[in-house]
Amino acid sequence: MEIWSILERAVALFPDQVAVVDGDRQVTYVELGERTARLARFLQASGLQAGDRVSIIEVNSLHFLEAYFAVAAVGAILNPLNHRLSPRELELILEDAGSRWLLAGPRFEETVSRVAGRVGLEGVGWLGPPTRPADLACPALSLEHELAALAGCWPLARQPVSPDEVAQLYYTSGTTGRPKGVMLTHRNVCVHALAAVAELQLVEGDVWGHIAPMFHLADAWATFALTWVGGRHVMVPAFSAGAALAAIEEQRVTVSNLIPTMLNLMVKDPGVDGYDLSSLRLVLSGGAPIAPALVGQVMQTFGCEYVQTYGMTETSPYLTLSTPKSSLLRLPPERQLAFRARTGRPFLTVELCVVDEEGAPVAADDRQVGEIWARGETVTPGYWRQPEATRAAFAPGGWLRTGDLATVDREGYVNIVDRKKDMIICGGENVYCVEVEHVLYAHPSILEVAVFGVPDETWGEIVWAAAVLRPGEQTTADELIAFCRERLAGYKTPRGVTFLDALPKTGSGKIQKALLRDAHRSRG
Repeated sequence: MEIWSILERAVALFPDQVAVVDGDRQVTYVELGERTARLARFLQASGLQAGDRVSIIEVNSLHFLEAYFAVAAVGAILNPLNHRLSPRELELILEDAGSRWLLAGPRFEETVSRVAGRVGLEGVGWLGPPTRPADLACPALSLEHELAALAGCWPLARQPVSPDEVAQLYYTSGTTGRPKGVMLTHRNVCVHALAAVAELQLVEGDVWGHIAPMFHLADAWATFALTWVGGRHVMVPAFSAGAALAAIEEQRVTVSNLIPTMLNLMVKDPGVDGYDLSSLRLVLSGGAPIAPALVGQVMQTFGCEYVQTYGMTETSPYLTLSTPKSSLLRLPPERQLAFRARTGRPFLTVELCVVDEEGAPVAADDRQVGEIWARGETVTPGYWRQPEATRAAFAPGGWLRTGDLATVDREGYVNIVDRKKDMIICGGENVYCVEVEHVLYAHPSILEVAVFGVPDETWGEIVWAAAVLRPGEQTTADELIAFCRERLAGYKTPRGVTFLDALPKTGSGKIQKALLRDAHRSRG
């Protein structure tokens, strides 16, 4: 089982179906196969061998999708780069990965010019014509020009790749210290894609909206799952609520995976009621916990099925889905909504347990908190060239320690209450940030919110919130604190609220609480 075989199957079964819509451009599966085979042939001719690393910095595009398949075809390892990182952060990743080539979108010329000469690249391949070609310390080629000179590359002549060879290298979020690369094998990627097809009932007629960034697994997994069934890929290069809603309407998108911050902005967009979103059959949410109130808004606004997802880069990514079991569909709508807003039950192919500090399973009472452990064929073999970090991540028996704290109920559904590192201990009591955030999200003035702990001489830590208000709304810290006090225990209630124009986020849209804590300390 290897990644290239997914595209081979799609070309054989769905040759004339539209495979990708990227702006005004459409390509069929047979055209996608030929283009991708040409890119693979170019990489072969450039001397790339099995195990070599190729990095890519690009927005969601046809080029990005082609790179995922072409690099895998020659047995090399694709390293998707978060284009929101600073040049220095990108340098650290390129150096750690030891990348030989960098594939780059033309809008990143300035970034590439700053990093290319410092990391020993053998070449840069421009994914489209650069507006003003940079003077780089290594060869820089227009890939469209190079590929146009190649012809008749399908079927691609190549050596088979072992399913357990590394196919992709993703670097985890973070701005300090040594970068940590998560390795995913062909088997990891393919097993996850096939499981997603089964779990989400993906079919040939599905149209996937690539709205979350393709450099992140919140979206990248669909590259393979949708191709496997001959579905259509619709590219949204950069997120805005308006661009995402317009793409759904214009391209009749049926399914997509969005990060809660994106969903929040979309359902609260002033013009959302003016879009025809009737094509949607399923919206997935992942990458961060989501408030039940927002789940209800999503289902009402989009009028389609909703599934909460939870996963990690280390697990390809899905570990759970909140899809209700058939027995739960007999419950009243409000009870079903509660299950849909939970983290969910184990994803197909995944073994999952919630354990206490001694590694024993917690009670299935939805009260006792433990750490989520997981294992299965979609779990990473470890971290790139970091054997100590790999050993620390795994418990005896091959269980991956996720670092996420959760409860489990008698139906087998888990519910994350916090990250281990984000849990607040106030006067000896555990405070789970997610619980407080859910309450704050119920306030009508709140657009976005993040809860975190700050040091306190008396209590050790106290609860603090950072909030972004909806346009035109006004409130005060005292009002929000009183709102929480009516709904939460005193020790869980925020002691203060900082109002911001926007919350700091990673490239994948996750809120960076470490930056909020640092900013709070700097303010004294």
